[in-house]
Amino acid sequence: MSFSLAHLTKLLKLCADTKKIRTGRMIHAHLVVMNHTVGKNSTEANSLINFYSKCGDLSVARNLFDALPERNVVSWAALMAGYLQSGLPLEVIGLFKDMVSESRVRPNEYIFATVVSACSACRRLQMGVQGHCHVLKLGLVFHDYVRDALVDMYSKCMCIDEAVRLWNSVPGNYTYSYQLILNGLVEHGYPNRGLKILRKMVAEDYEWEDTAWVSVLALLACLRDLRLARQTHGKLIRSNLECDMYVNSALINMYGKCGNPLNASRVFHGLQDRNVVLWTSVMAAYSQNELFEEALNLLPAMELDDVRPNEFTFAVSVNASAGLSTLRHGYILHGSAMKAGFVDHIIVGNALINMYAKCGNIGAASHIFSGMKSRNIISWNAMICGFSHHGLGKEALLAFENMLTEAVHPNYVTFVGVLSACTHLGLVDKGLYYFNYLMGHMGIEPGLEHYTCMIGLLGKAGKLDEAKNFMMMSSMVKWDVVAWRTLLNACHIHKNYNLEEQVAKSILEMDPHDMGSYTVLSNTYAREKRWDGVAKIRKLMNDRNIKKEPGASWIETQNVTHVFVSEDKKHPEILEKVKELIALIKPFGYDPDFDVVRHG
Repeated sequence: MSFSLAHLTKLLKLCADTKKIRTGRMIHAHLVVMNHTVGKNSTEANSLINFYSKCGDLSVARNLFDALPERNVVSWAALMAGYLQSGLPLEVIGLFKDMVSESRVRPNEYIFATVVSACSACRRLQMGVQGHCHVLKLGLVFHDYVRDALVDMYSKCMCIDEAVRLWNSVPGNYTYSYQLILNGLVEHGYPNRGLKILRKMVAEDYEWEDTAWVSVLALLACLRDLRLARQTHGKLIRSNLECDMYVNSALINMYGKCGNPLNASRVFHGLQDRNVVLWTSVMAAYSQNELFEEALNLLPAMELDDVRPNEFTFAVSVNASAGLSTLRHGYILHGSAMKAGFVDHIIVGNALINMYAKCGNIGAASHIFSGMKSRNIISWNAMICGFSHHGLGKEALLAFENMLTEAVHPNYVTFVGVLSACTHLGLVDKGLYYFNYLMGHMGIEPGLEHYTCMIGLLGKAGKLDEAKNFMMMSSMVKWDVVAWRTLLNACHIHKNYNLEEQVAKSILEMDPHDMGSYTVLSNTYAREKRWDGVAKIRKLMNDRNIKKEPGASWIETQNVTHVFVSEDKKHPEILEKVKELIALIKPFGYDPDFDVVRHG
C-alpha cells in the first residue's frame, strides 16, 4: 500500500499529537526510501521537526531544522515550541534572536506567544517587555494566546499591576484568561484584587471549566470568606459539573482554610473514589484547624482503604504530631517515612525538623537538618526558629550566618527567629542592626512580630523606657495584646512596678478579660498593702465574670500521657509535695487564700 505525501504528513501530525515516536520514525524512514529530499521540502521537513519536537527528540529536530536551506515561519515555530515544551526556555530565546538577525521571516503571533512564554519560564522580564513592544507595533496583542502569554509573564515576574492592566485593556476575556489572572493574584498575595476579577467573571456568566474552578476555589481559600465559599460551592453544584480530583481537593482545601473542617469532611466522605491527594487534603484541613488527633486518625483509615501515603501525607501527619507535641507519634511517623522511602523528600525533612523542635528534641531536629540532601528557606527557618525557641541563640545566629553564606535569601519568618535569638542573648545592638538595616537592605518590611521581638529585646536588657518609647514612636504599628504583655513581663522581671501598673491598665483597655493584667494589678496593690484596691480588682473580675483558667501541663512517660490540672485530686503525691512547698513559703508572706504575696 502506497501513501501520498499529504497522507504521510497527516500521519506524522497524528503521531506527534499522540507521542507515537516509533510509528513516526517508520514514516520518516519511508520518506527516505521514497527518495524524497526531506532537507529541501519545507512541508515534509516542518512536519518532521514538529513530530520530533513534540516527542522530545530535539537533537534530530534541530538537525532537520539546520539542514533546511530556507526556513519559513512554521519551521521556527515548531522548533521553538519543542524547546519550550522540553523545559529549555533559554534555547527558545536564542533561537528567536537568530530568527530576527539572520532571517527575513517575520515573526507571527504564535512565535511571539512562545517567546513570551519562554521569558516567563526563565523570569527574563526585560526580554519579555521587549517582546511586548514588538507585539504592540505589529498589532498582535489582540490574539488571545499572545495576551495570555503576556499576562502570565508579568504575573510570574511579579509585575502584578502590569498584568492586571493588560488583562483589563484587551476585550474578549474567557475562562482560561480569568484563570491566568486569578492564579497570578493568588500566588503573589493579592486575593482582594482577585475578588474583583471573580465578581466580573460571575457577572459574565461563563461555563467554567474544571481548571477555572480550581483557580476560583484557591482564591476563596486565600480570602477565608466562608459565606462566599458556600455560595460558590452552591454554584458548582448547580453547574452539574462532573468534579474531578483537583476540583474536589480544592473544595476541601477551601473549607479547611475558611475554618470549616466539618464541610471539608462532608465533601471528602461524600466521594466514592478517594485517592491519596484527597486523603491528604482532608488531613491538612483538620490540621489547619488544630484538629490534630482527627488528622492523625485518618492515616490508619487511609491505609485500610488500601491507599498508600505519599510524601505530602507524611508531611501533614508529622506536622499534626508536632501540633500535639506527641514525640512518640513523631518517632513512629519518622520510621514509617523512612520505610516508605520518603524521608529524603525536602517537605518531609522540613516537617521532621519542625516536629522534633516543637516536641523538645532539638538535637534530633539538628541531625535531620544536617543530613538533608537539599534545603530550602523553610528548612533554614525551621532550624533557626527551633534553636531560638529552645533558647539556643548562638546556634540560631550561626545557622543564619551559614544560610547567608549559602546564598539563601532570608524572608519574613527568618528574621522573627533571628531577632528572638538576639533577645535570648541580650544582643541589643545586633538586634537593632538587623531590624533597622539588614531587613530593609534585603527588601523585607518589618511586621508586628518583628516589632514585638524588639520590645522583648529592649525589655530583657532592662531598657524599659526605650521599649515604651519605641512603642510610642512606632505610630504606624497596630500593637496587639501580645506586644503589651511582652513589655509587662519585662517590667515584672526588672521590678519596675510603676510602669508595670501603667502597662496592665493599657492592656485592660484593649482586652477587659486579660487575666494576667488583673493578677498584676492585684499583686501591685497587695505589695503596697492597698487591700481596698485588691478587693476592687476582685469585684471587677466577678462583675465581668472573669475566672482564672486552671493551669495545665502534661508529660509523656512510658507511652502514657499524664495531664496535670490545677486543683485536681488525681495525683495525691503531687498534692503532698505542694503542701510541703506552701509550708516553706508561708513565713515569707504567701497567703494561699489570696494567692498574692502580702509582704515585700
